[in-house]
Amino acid sequence: MSPLNNVAIIGAGPIGLILANYLKKSGSNIFLFDKDKVKVNLIKNEGITIQQSDKKEILKLKHVFSDFQEADANTIFEIAIFCTKAYQTDGAGKTFKNHFGVIPVLSAQNGIETENILKNIFGENNVLRMVINFAGNLLAPNQVKQTFFIPPNYIASIDDSKRNLAKNLAQQLTSVELETRDLDSFSILKQIWEKTILNSALSALCGISKMTMKEVMSQPDMVEIVEQTIQEAVEVAAAEKIFFDDDFIRKCIRYLKKAGDHYPSLAIDMMNGRETEIDFFNGKILQYGRKHYIKTPMNQMFYNIVKAQTQKSIPNISFLSIQNNYAVKSSSKKADAYLGIDLGSSYTKIAVIDTDNQILFKTILKTFNRDKISIHHVIDTVQKEYNIQSSCATGYGRKYFTQSDIVKTEINCAARGVNIFIPGEKTIIDIGGEDIKIIKCDKQGLVENFSLNDKCAAGTGSFIVEIAEKTGLDIKEMNDLAKHSTYNKPLNSFCTVFAKTEIMNWIFEGMSVQDIARGIYLSIASRVGKMRIDTTCPVVLIGGVSAYHPYFREILENQLKTKIYTLDHPQHIVAIGAALMAKDYISSPQTQNA
Repeated sequence: MSPLNNVAIIGAGPIGLILANYLKKSGSNIFLFDKDKVKVNLIKNEGITIQQSDKKEILKLKHVFSDFQEADANTIFEIAIFCTKAYQTDGAGKTFKNHFGVIPVLSAQNGIETENILKNIFGENNVLRMVINFAGNLLAPNQVKQTFFIPPNYIASIDDSKRNLAKNLAQQLTSVELETRDLDSFSILKQIWEKTILNSALSALCGISKMTMKEVMSQPDMVEIVEQTIQEAVEVAAAEKIFFDDDFIRKCIRYLKKAGDHYPSLAIDMMNGRETEIDFFNGKILQYGRKHYIKTPMNQMFYNIVKAQTQKSIPNISFLSIQNNYAVKSSSKKADAYLGIDLGSSYTKIAVIDTDNQILFKTILKTFNRDKISIHHVIDTVQKEYNIQSSCATGYGRKYFTQSDIVKTEINCAARGVNIFIPGEKTIIDIGGEDIKIIKCDKQGLVENFSLNDKCAAGTGSFIVEIAEKTGLDIKEMNDLAKHSTYNKPLNSFCTVFAKTEIMNWIFEGMSVQDIARGIYLSIASRVGKMRIDTTCPVVLIGGVSAYHPYFREILENQLKTKIYTLDHPQHIVAIGAALMAKDYISSPQTQNA
């Protein structure tokens, strides 16, 4: 056995990083691709931390890219391993082929028929499929913990034409203690179905119930649901001439009861409102069931709920046609760009604009984050990607961010950011993590006066978070819950201690969660309504509360008895304003910051 020389790994998630580690150990030259520029920059600077049990090691790679175009198109790869989400594979595969040509490729993904996506791009004789029986969790973008490995993994050429390549790769991984067996094209199908059945039995259920795998399997009623889901899938597999042992279902339940106290990846995607791979899990079982006229009610239920929850979108609540004012553009290192950093009490927002005020880049991260994504890593990535001419810092932490060319108050940056969308006289309501700002702008769009709420954080984003946590409300569901209520009484107290007591009284009185959610919004609107707000001019709502609780705008409109405008990406408006200030600074440099 000789190690494969150049190996491309597409996707730097847990599977991609773990495979990169084993293949590098076995002697392969790894080329890692991931579209997340911040992650790529972090890996380039710090390497990849691999944690296994009590062992931790650093993996350094020479070739790490955020775009296929960054790598030499003449590079000869012996294989490209796709570790992307299944729904990302088509776009990634076509782009890879356009740059590097047709080569052998491997689908290292969960689900039924993921290999067919690559087959349609590279041809059946160039596609291999791997069934992975290890898992990992990202501790940080460049840090992964291998949580378990139940050997072996399986690998096969889907038409057996690349059987030698499959055998070579299996031996290479086994040589570094990642036991992998090569199979023929028919035997791999049984392993694919078995793994998919296990995933389908638990992943969607964890996402819907918001329970970890261990929590689900510790409750007999939930285990019964899992067992019924598996039973349906086994019947469908049998119709496809894929047969399991008589005790297969019992073995599945025993296996799943050993699952860890964490969420499967589909559940994480679902809870974060991202697209999921449900089409390749329960969706495939449902599809094949219909083919053979087999009813699969449990799998259909999971499929329909996940699709409904992940496909629903918040209605467009922007009342202004601002789409032409800016658009997210691709990188151009030659074009001048300007950087704005809004260091808020809860979150740091970053925006990059060009000379035409178009947004080139924007992101958001926790100011005090636990996942070790330093603001400096993001800034470093931005400066490498864009031709930054100047930068401006604003927000609570602006004076401590010494890398910026200038610092400005968030009051002025908010006015500047809103002004490119709504010029002239207006009133801005900025509800952030710790305060409420009311900003009055004159006919030139300049700050005329402003006011803040008192030192208490009542009525702010942190107020919502704390009350939700203390009363067991899912903050991600508050917006939809409140929309289904007609309750019209706010909290009497804004202090979270007394508010919690009052809400507990609501619960004891039998009030629905819908009414409680609306009551919290009513309380914030009442708080804002007590501040001095000029409603004779356009009123614009920005900030985190506007971004994550769009229904609040409707309640605030009723409170203030006036129309309220919102903008796209309201949480980034201050950062955009800071970027505009940075551009102004280049046009006419200031000697003083304000």
